[in-house]
Amino acid sequence: MDTAAKIYVAGHRGMVGSALVRRLEQAGYTNILTRTRADLDLLDQSATHAFLAQEKPDFIFIAAAIVGGIHANNTFRADFIYQNLMVEANLIHGAWLAGVQRLCFLGSSCIYPRDCPQPIKEDYLLAGPLEQTNEPYAIAKIAGIKLCESYNRQYGRQYFSVMPTNLYGPNDNYDLANSHVLPALIRKAHEAKQRGDREFVVWGSGTPRREFLYVDDLADACAFLMERGVTDGFYNVGAGEDVTIRELAETVMSVVGFSGGIVFDATKPDGTPRKLLDVSRLRGIGWQAHTSLHEGIALAYRDFLARHVG
Repeated sequence: MDTAAKIYVAGHRGMVGSALVRRLEQAGYTNILTRTRADLDLLDQSATHAFLAQEKPDFIFIAAAIVGGIHANNTFRADFIYQNLMVEANLIHGAWLAGVQRLCFLGSSCIYPRDCPQPIKEDYLLAGPLEQTNEPYAIAKIAGIKLCESYNRQYGRQYFSVMPTNLYGPNDNYDLANSHVLPALIRKAHEAKQRGDREFVVWGSGTPRREFLYVDDLADACAFLMERGVTDGFYNVGAGEDVTIRELAETVMSVVGFSGGIVFDATKPDGTPRKLLDVSRLRGIGWQAHTSLHEGIALAYRDFLARHVG
């Protein structure tokens, strides 16, 4: 990518979108196009198409999405499938109408079957039933992948997709009602420390294994693929290793400085026993994550303190 190229980052205020803007600015890109939701409602097809037709960006990163943890996915099922389908369809079709040749679509590792072999390869897509709690969101993201593939095949575009594992970092959501596990643990550990609690309650048994990726590493992977001239397909993006929820909680406690004990609430669900992405496809073309879990959690906690406590 030429540093003067016009690059549209959809969803630039979110955790992923803001990380993409940071990565692009650090690399010297000077023509980054953004719009707030107040300026452009991506659910509005005519407005989205008109914006893309007028601006004609050279590259697009689609990081705009409605996201949440297990509770939010399972509770707002209609919102999650409808809004994600509309946003991605409006942007991908609008990109084609505007003559945009290069595009990166951000998916999610939840697109894979619930019980597929570990680590999860890209080839396992559509090989079995999805996890029911987030099936609507997963189906929307699968549709985004297939939209990119179809516009490439029918219209000769160069649209590719990335499937990140569990993300965390600056601008994360720390609302205990609808956040993901890691930001929820950061907030719970911090509040337990502030109250002087002797115990820290963690949902489930603590035995499931999960993989976590610092969001700036994901942004680097997306820019890397675009800069390398990748034209199609989809790529898992992860750390390449996982930890138990117990190990995760212990690392969070260490970073936050909470010295009490852990109590596991076995009445809460564990979810799937393990979820680890096979990242060999991306490593094969020269990229891998570089932020350790402890380092990343320390950076995330600093962001939490600045935005929610400061």
